[in-house]
Amino acid sequence: MPKADEPNDKAFESLDARLDAFEARKAAEKPVKAAGEKASQDGYRLLADLIGGVLVGLGFGWLLDHYAGTGPWGMVGGLLIGTGLAIFSVVRKATKLSAQASKAKAEDVDNGDGPTAPKQKRD
Repeated sequence: MPKADEPNDKAFESLDARLDAFEARKAAEKPVKAAGEKASQDGYRLLADLIGGVLVGLGFGWLLDHYAGTGPWGMVGGLLIGTGLAIFSVVRKATKLSAQASKAKAEDVDNGDGPTAPKQKRD
């Protein structure tokens, strides 16, 4: 009776080995995708902050116009203030992201993981 289980054990061992190899390949591919996905996410976050700031400024301007009766000037002022604050916020966040990216790139170069150019022959 134990002989009947031996082929199943070999099949399970083979399946475990193939599964381990598959997981190792996926783990090796993941960091490449993660870097591209992070850059895309950061870009969309900055775009959302810019659009959101403008819309919030317009909303506050509309509220001022509606309740204070200031005509279109509340919306104009809200648009200008919202746009200015949104640009300030986006530039500040983009500067932080740029500093983080350059720091990560410097660490990659220090570790030898960065791109290398082929050396040219000198005569």
